[in-house]
Amino acid sequence: MDMDTNHIIGYFGALIIGLILGLIGGGGSILTVPLLVYLLGYNPVVATAYSLFVVGSSSLVGTFQKYKKGLVDLKTGLAFSFPSFFSVYISRRYLVPGIPDTILNTGDFALTKEIAIMTFFAMVMLLASISMIKSKKINQQNISKQPYYKTFIQGLVIGLVIGIIGAGGGFLYVPALVLWANLSMKKAVGTSLIIITINSLIGFTGDIQTIEIEWSFLLIFSFITILGIVVGGIASKYISNKILKKGFGWFILLMALFIFYEELFG
Repeated sequence: MDMDTNHIIGYFGALIIGLILGLIGGGGSILTVPLLVYLLGYNPVVATAYSLFVVGSSSLVGTFQKYKKGLVDLKTGLAFSFPSFFSVYISRRYLVPGIPDTILNTGDFALTKEIAIMTFFAMVMLLASISMIKSKKINQQNISKQPYYKTFIQGLVIGLVIGIIGAGGGFLYVPALVLWANLSMKKAVGTSLIIITINSLIGFTGDIQTIEIEWSFLLIFSFITILGIVVGGIASKYISNKILKKGFGWFILLMALFIFYEELFG
């Protein structure tokens, strides 16, 4: 398969990811890394870097849309994003490049950097799928705002996870903002977008210094994703969000199991 055919497949995948994001309001970006790794043959380190840029640029568009509707709490978003983007940047600039190419050798099996990243990614996908399938309403009764030092620590931990896997992490940030910042569910979704935008784009700057970026492909891929989001957003008015989200959750679950199998036994 030549590079031109690869790029066409990639652009079609970008449109699908954008449509999913537009239809269900999140979660679709988690498909970016598997698409880049298994369909286009990118190294997981490069794939997670590209994913951060795609997630950041598409979340920026989503942030403007939600802000116009009054569904973004800027103060909370910026307060939460500071420890997160610091953690994402450090993980992309130093932690990911610092992981040895071969982490462990046992008999015939070698745990490489690529296998470790994709296996960790599959674990996070598994958690995301469970969160989409269950989609239980978070009970906000008797929840009070926590001290900022706790938010800071939680932001660092979530940022570290996001930095390694290169996904948006909305399924982590939304419950965090509801439970820890006492925001309504709708406002938490909107506010999570500003955190994801800042985290992803700042994390990506760490990659610019360590890997060579194929800008033409990445910019077109991101533009098509955003186009898909706009089309998906229009279509979402006519389709049940709840059914779509649950169905997509099952799909993500199957994808996670596929990655586990591919990396550990394939």
